[in-house]
Amino acid sequence: MPNESDAPVSSPTPWYRATATAFIGPFVAFLVILTLVQQLGTKDASASWWRQHPEHWGYPLQAILCIGLVFFWRKHYPRFSLKGSGLAVLMGIVGIAVWLLPPLIHAAFGIGEGVSLPWLKWLGFQSRLNGFNPYLFGEETTALQLGLIVFLRFLRLIIAVSLVEEIFWRGFLMPFLSNPDGDWKERRLSDSTPQAVAMTALAFALVHLGPDFAVALVYGALTGWVSIKTGNMWAAVIMHAVANLILGLFIISTQWWGLW
Repeated sequence: MPNESDAPVSSPTPWYRATATAFIGPFVAFLVILTLVQQLGTKDASASWWRQHPEHWGYPLQAILCIGLVFFWRKHYPRFSLKGSGLAVLMGIVGIAVWLLPPLIHAAFGIGEGVSLPWLKWLGFQSRLNGFNPYLFGEETTALQLGLIVFLRFLRLIIAVSLVEEIFWRGFLMPFLSNPDGDWKERRLSDSTPQAVAMTALAFALVHLGPDFAVALVYGALTGWVSIKTGNMWAAVIMHAVANLILGLFIISTQWWGLW
């Protein structure tokens, strides 16, 4: 009769192959590179271009790395599904309309600056002109350079951001907060609790702290609702991608670079 001590002992799963790492890792990598880009930037006109404009090389690096990490850990995620994609597209349009409403109202009526309700600027009622400008070399930026810069920016905005954020927020955090004492991986997204939706939306808004805080809170709540309604993490990704596509097109047409 075989001895119990002779039974094979399974080795622990390396941290980089753990399911939790697959859901959290791309988001952490995204934030780390974002912080590095912000810290490396300088307004010193005598500094090299890569110091004056670190976003032009840091953001593409960030996008490529994070997409690569999502691909590396792809087996840990739910199988891709278009379930609820119609609702996701619709709510992506609604969500970005809410996001753009404050700066549009400000541009039309001037609400949010001056002596009349100046506090509204902290709710997004302010000019959003300064930010990532794809015209790296000013008027001397060629069409090829502009096209490449915009392509890489849209790659980050539509693909990388949508994947990284929704895999973390709706794929991990919302199920985890719904079942913190159990196995979050076994928690169906459609069974997420209202408290988990609210806390995830608040965390999402805090990451966007600033003039986008209020609209991010609304958008986060809408995405949580879509996630519960569809039970599909990919519906949240699609919603985010649609919203960011519209946002990117709006920014290119208005040159309100501060909305990136």
